[in-house]
Amino acid sequence: MAINLEFYNTLNRKKEVFEPLNPPNVGMYVCGPTVYGDPHLGHARAAIVFDVVFRLLSHFGYKVRYVRNITDVGHLENDADGGEDKIAKKARLEQLEPMEIVQLYTDQYHKAMDALNMLHPSIEPRASGHIIEQIAMIEEIMENGFGYEKDGSVYFDVVEYNKKNHYGKLSGRVVEELLDNTRDLEGQDDKKNSVDFALWKKAQPEHIMRWPSPWSVGFPGWHLECSTMGAKYLGSPFDIHGGGMDLLFPHHECEIAQSQAANKQDPVKYWMHNNMITINGQKMSKSLNNFITLDQLFEGDHEALDQAYAPMTIRFFILQAHYRGTLDFSNDALKAAEKGYRKLMNSIATASKLSPGEKSTSDIPALVENCEKAIKDDLSTSILISHLFEGVRITNSVKIGEETISKGDLSLLNKMFEDYAFNILGFQAEADQTGQGVIGPLMDLILDIRQDARVNKNFDISDKIRDALTTMKITTKDEKDGTSWTYDE
Repeated sequence: MAINLEFYNTLNRKKEVFEPLNPPNVGMYVCGPTVYGDPHLGHARAAIVFDVVFRLLSHFGYKVRYVRNITDVGHLENDADGGEDKIAKKARLEQLEPMEIVQLYTDQYHKAMDALNMLHPSIEPRASGHIIEQIAMIEEIMENGFGYEKDGSVYFDVVEYNKKNHYGKLSGRVVEELLDNTRDLEGQDDKKNSVDFALWKKAQPEHIMRWPSPWSVGFPGWHLECSTMGAKYLGSPFDIHGGGMDLLFPHHECEIAQSQAANKQDPVKYWMHNNMITINGQKMSKSLNNFITLDQLFEGDHEALDQAYAPMTIRFFILQAHYRGTLDFSNDALKAAEKGYRKLMNSIATASKLSPGEKSTSDIPALVENCEKAIKDDLSTSILISHLFEGVRITNSVKIGEETISKGDLSLLNKMFEDYAFNILGFQAEADQTGQGVIGPLMDLILDIRQDARVNKNFDISDKIRDALTTMKITTKDEKDGTSWTYDE
């Protein structure tokens, strides 16, 4: 299959032609959430980006197995083998069982993802369901000389590993510099080196989540779960590993080291990372307590928000920027996205009702080609959206008679919108934008009453209806085939 897709491979720091290991099959693993709180805008960006990758690969005929995990154990507070388990801490504070916390926030995550029109992954494994496999991988690492046990905990020996391999090849970190700059944390005196990371932690008496192992009753390290589940469901190596830029180090670097130490080969061919959403120049995250949850966005219930924003506005806002660039939150940016999205959806609905002419005054095949070129070039969704708005311009020009479009090109234009706006970018037409559902029939009735008033020369009534609609940001336009309407910002 010669598709000629290009993705930026973080491992090699350049764009590369995508050539799957076993075409037409593609294995893709994406780091999912640690479920101890409500999903926020930062979670949405990673999920949307890799949802588009999933959609894109499927659109071009690949058979994709998409694995996105749920982290429900082992992710400690400071991400470096210290502090409480994030889920266990939340459970203690809420006086609930840890798995109650996991279920509650997993359900919240799924609800938000469905609202954003995310395709479900092929497999969604949980870390706690793969303890046996994680123990087996630790045993392989230890047998190969890259792990050591101390007082019931097992650590990965980064210094020993780096003698024969390259720890830091994904992130660019240098072990010697890490040794100089990594401070010793309380409770980690049993490590040989400050840069070593936990494969298995012995559970303290107060620790709720614990399993038996050859070394102690304890729990697996955070980094281990993804190495284990990726290999279990996708094999080793597999094609694509995705996640946020904040996971590049140490999480993904440690994944590479673990897999190389256990399986004697790199686990992944293409590493893809989306950049962060910032607010006032800082990464939006739970740890910094500067995040806005998706429910708050959908309901407008946050002091930083001027209004509520629909899920598709959020999706449009995220995709109008390139996935590898930072994206700064602001109400102005979200309002602009809301306006742009409505304009796009209104024009797509209009395009489906256009009457063709004998010839086209715009080059529709070239426009479709530009759309394909943009999305194939490292997922350039921002450029793709700009091409879709050229389709909007053409649609509106044909509607008012400034341009014409042939029957074949009109079909091509509508297919372009269907393929790229809906199937690949994952947008959804909403009822009040396409004239469907309750709003459409109601507007039809109102416009029929207004038309009857005009026919009967009752202009006071017809003008009153028009003016009332205008105050609600609904613009009506009288045309030879009847009256059309649009909702404007």
